[in-house]
Amino acid sequence: MAMEEQKEALLEKHYYENCPGCKVEKLKESRRGLPIRELVSIWIVVLCTALPISSLFPFLYFMIRDFHIAEREEDIGYYAGYVGSSFMFGRALTSVFWGIVSDRYGRKPVIIMGIIAVVIFNTLFGLSVNFWMAIAMRFLLGSLNGLLGPIKAYATEIFREEYQALGISTVSTAWGIGLIIGPALGGYLAQPAEKFPFIFSKESVFGRFPYFLPCLAISLFAFAVSIASCWLPETLHMHHGSSDLDESREDVETASLQSGMVYKTQKVEGKAPKKSLLRNWPLMSSIIVYCVFSLHDMAYTEIFSLWAVSPRRYGGLSYTTEDVGTVLAISGAGLLIFQTCLYPYFERLLGPVVVARISGVLSIPLLSSYPFIAMLTGLSLSTVLNCASVAKNLVATSIITSLFLLQNKAVDQDQRGAANGLAMTAMSLFKAAGPAGGGALFSWAQKRQDAAFLPGDQMVFFILNVVEAIGLLMTFKPFLVERR
Repeated sequence: MAMEEQKEALLEKHYYENCPGCKVEKLKESRRGLPIRELVSIWIVVLCTALPISSLFPFLYFMIRDFHIAEREEDIGYYAGYVGSSFMFGRALTSVFWGIVSDRYGRKPVIIMGIIAVVIFNTLFGLSVNFWMAIAMRFLLGSLNGLLGPIKAYATEIFREEYQALGISTVSTAWGIGLIIGPALGGYLAQPAEKFPFIFSKESVFGRFPYFLPCLAISLFAFAVSIASCWLPETLHMHHGSSDLDESREDVETASLQSGMVYKTQKVEGKAPKKSLLRNWPLMSSIIVYCVFSLHDMAYTEIFSLWAVSPRRYGGLSYTTEDVGTVLAISGAGLLIFQTCLYPYFERLLGPVVVARISGVLSIPLLSSYPFIAMLTGLSLSTVLNCASVAKNLVATSIITSLFLLQNKAVDQDQRGAANGLAMTAMSLFKAAGPAGGGALFSWAQKRQDAAFLPGDQMVFFILNVVEAIGLLMTFKPFLVERR
C-alpha cells in the first residue's frame, strides 16, 4: 500500500520553481474559464504584425506610378509585384532562425523584437523616395519580423487543451483581419493631402510623402503593442538536466511497465533524441498544402486591389483607394464574427481537414464570378462585390486556420518553434512568388483584352482557381496525413 502511494506521488506532475513554462502550466490547471485576456493579447500581437503586410496594396499601384519607373501603365502591376514580394522573401530567409531562437531563448523575446521591426521599417517604407528604397525597407521588415511562427506555438501553449483550437483560430483570425484591415487603412489614409486638404497641406510631410500616413498609423499601434508585450508570460520550459526526483519517477514508470509484460525497455540517460522535422510527414504534408494555399491567397490579395483600382477599359472597377478600403473593412468585420463565433464550432463538428476541403470547394465558383462582377455598376456592383469579398476571405481564413491546427498538433512543444519557423520559411517563399507572379500575370492579362480564350481578367481568375484546385486535391489521402 505504501509502495502504491509512493508511486502515485512520484508520478504526479512536477513543476520547477523558476521555470516560466511550469508557471504557465500551473496557472492553466488552476483556471477553468475562457481565457479572455490571453485571447486578446494574442489577437493584438498578431494583428499589429499582419497589418503592414498588405496595407500597401490599395496604394501600391499609385506609389509605383509616382516613382516613374514603369514606362507604360500596363507595366505598373509588374513592378508592384516585386515590392509586394520583397517582404516575404526576407521572411523566408530568416523564419527558421527565429523559430530556433524561440525554442532556445523563449517565445517572448522573438515576439517583442518582431513588433519593434514593424515600428522601425514600416515607418521608413512610408518615407520611401524611390523604387529601390521601398524594396529594401520591405525586405528588412520581413527579415526581422519573425514572430508568426513563435506566436502560433505560443497560442497552443498558453491555453488548456480544450481551448487550443480557439487559440489557433485567434491567430489566424487576427492574421486574416490584419490582411484585410491593413489594406482598408492603406486605402483610407493614403494621399491625405488630396482627400483631406483642410487638415493636411501639400507642403506638409504628408503632402510630400503621400503614403506615409497609413504606415505611421500602423507603426504607432505597433509601438504601443511592443510596450504592452513586456507583460506577456513566457511559455517555454527552461529547466534542463535530470534531478534525483526525475530519476526516481523514471524508475517507477519503468517498473510499472514491466509488470505483466516482457522487459523490452532500457533506461536512457538524458533527453530522448528529437525526431527530424523533415521526416515528420504529418507536419511536412500540412506545410506543403499550407504553402499552396498561401501562394493563392497572397496572389489574390495583390490582384484584388490591382483589379479594383485599374481602369474599366482594362476590365477593372475604376475604384479609388478609399473604395477598396471600404470593401476590405466590411470583409474584416464579417471575418471577425465568423472566426470568433462559428469556426471553433465547425472545427469540433467536422474536424480541420473537412473544413479545409469544404472551404476550398466553395472558393472555386466564387472566384469564377469575379470577371462578371466587373460588368455590374452602381449599387448592384457594391452589394455583390462586398458579399463575394466577405465569402472569399471567410473560406480562405478557414483553410489557413485548419492547417495551422494540423501543423501544431504534428509536433511536441520542444519542436514547435522550429516547426513553425520551417512552415514560415516555406510559406514565405510561396508568398513571395504570389505578389510577383500575381503582378506579372495581371500585367500580362491587361494586354490581352481581345484574346479568343479567357480574355483579360478572366485568365487571371482562372489561374487562381487552378492553384486553389491543386491545393484542394492535396488535402486528401494519401498526401495529407493527420497525427494520431
